[in-house]
Amino acid sequence: MAIKYVKWLALCALAIFLSGCFDTTPTQTKIKLSGRTMGVDYHITYIDVAKNSEEIAKARQSAIDKLLKTVNEQMSTYDKTSELSRFNQSRSLEPFEVSPDTAKVVSESIRLAQLSEGKLDVTVGPLVNLWGFGPNMRVEKLPSSDELETAMNQVGIGKLTVDGNYLIKAIPELYVDLSTTAKGFGVDVVANYLDGEGVANYLVEIGGEARIKGRANEQRDWVIAIEKPVSSHRAIQEYISPRNNGLATAGDYRQYFEENGRRFSHIIDPDTGMPIDHKLVSVSVIHPSCMTADGLSTAIMLMGPEKGLEFARAQNLAAYLVTKTDSGFDTVYTDAFEQYLVKPVN
Repeated sequence: MAIKYVKWLALCALAIFLSGCFDTTPTQTKIKLSGRTMGVDYHITYIDVAKNSEEIAKARQSAIDKLLKTVNEQMSTYDKTSELSRFNQSRSLEPFEVSPDTAKVVSESIRLAQLSEGKLDVTVGPLVNLWGFGPNMRVEKLPSSDELETAMNQVGIGKLTVDGNYLIKAIPELYVDLSTTAKGFGVDVVANYLDGEGVANYLVEIGGEARIKGRANEQRDWVIAIEKPVSSHRAIQEYISPRNNGLATAGDYRQYFEENGRRFSHIIDPDTGMPIDHKLVSVSVIHPSCMTADGLSTAIMLMGPEKGLEFARAQNLAAYLVTKTDSGFDTVYTDAFEQYLVKPVN
């Protein structure tokens, strides 16, 4: 069976970041840093007031790269020697010691799973791998019903617990995939580092997830454009200004495969074992924690347009949902999100 794969241009629906918002002055310099981490690009822009800002930037970039390397060594499923990979490979039911950071991300993932009534489930790894969206990134044929049943029996957030800095499996085959929260955590790690450096104005972005603080200059906030959910080209859906918050966007239009004209999304519903199949194509969430925004955006994507919007409103979340229609796209956002919209200037 031939399966057409469409190249994943990014880990999830991306936001496009605007540049050129600040002119260097004798007392303020706009510093831009970039690199690679977790299989995606990162971009950091911050305003510095030090006279030797360029020299300081080199040291900061080195420190940031080390921090992100550590996150990858802790939580990557692509690195077979990472903490998480070693936990997944283990068949022991005894407590498995991990770093405080990994324990923190798993604990938050469990909390969000409970909040979303199981829709966000980081134990869905066996299904993600079965559908070809895990580290092996390829399947030769669609999963059979027996394969789906076997994988479904290995999934369930109740099979994973955290006790201090220990992860505990209820079944030997349990496999944890933190792709829905770890990248957002990486953003938070960098933002917290810049906070510790006394940087008052910054924009940190890793693969489309972001955290913002302060302003781009004295006249304006940082402005971000949410990407229109189309796979053929890049276009802007909406301008927003998240202010001192994290931003994460989940979508099903960047990573998928097609078979006999049918599209299979990389977002797998733990309740069915199948890729999601509804009209909701993009969800953006603004939250003080980028890690939390990361998980919540995926949870709402899994719920679909009606239940997702109902959940976002019930939890008073700042959420922006894009739904595909026969004529294009419809957008809806919660009351909590409206304050972040950038109004057009007449």
